Amino acid sequence: MVGVLRSPRALLLDFGGVLADAPRQPPAPPELVRRLSQLVAGMVPAEQIAADLGEGARAYALWRDDIGRTAEPVELPHAQVWADFVTRTWPKPARDAVEREATPLAYAWTWRPEWKVRPGIPEALHAAANADLPMAVVSNTLCGAAHRDFLAAAGLSDLFAAEFYSDEAGPRKPNPRLAQLAADAIGIPIGDCWFVGDSVNRDIACARRAGAGAAILMCSPRTDREPPNPDLEPDARIEDGHGLLALLHQSRGTGGRSSART
Repeated sequence: MVGVLRSPRALLLDFGGVLADAPRQPPAPPELVRRLSQLVAGMVPAEQIAADLGEGARAYALWRDDIGRTAEPVELPHAQVWADFVTRTWPKPARDAVEREATPLAYAWTWRPEWKVRPGIPEALHAAANADLPMAVVSNTLCGAAHRDFLAAAGLSDLFAAEFYSDEAGPRKPNPRLAQLAADAIGIPIGDCWFVGDSVNRDIACARRAGAGAAILMCSPRTDREPPNPDLEPDARIEDGHGLLALLHQSRGTGGRSSART
């Protein structure tokens, strides 16, 4: 049973697993393979492009896990992601062609047509906006522009005072700097913000390191894939946006006089 959390003055929210359902993308999306094949003009066979994309996706995922265990992880530039994880063995003219298009290619690798706004999120965000709670997105991603465009298409962008993505800002969660940048941008002390994410090792860790007022875990398929970490207990566990809305009502309805973890 969740105790009553102190009412927030702002919300910091992750993208994938919180604002949007983020199903795993195929490691080598066929359309991206075709795009790369056209870009390198036959210098690399399509079969090798697909294989290198798949291996690159796995290697980049392992890098993200490894860097997340360091004190202050930072994101890699788009061109370096391609060079380090995908195109290492390609002929130099092919590598150079990819480097020139590194950012639009990163966008294409990030974008997922299967993204959907999570249940209850519009209701929770509108309730927060009506209560004059500023909100910011705080997300690790290869290409924040894809997340930004999804939120705009979903009609949610205007609800956010700021959006901070690791590829644009530099720090990667659990680096507390990413959360602090967002809090600074909306003008609310981090200790008065709720941080809502779906990863214990990235989001809850980031919230704790940054000194957020509360660390809220919204469960997603990624949450279930993470190993347990008893040293990183969230202040509350919720299933979706409806759960977030209930927490907001509970904290504001009681005046938010106390705070307790699960």
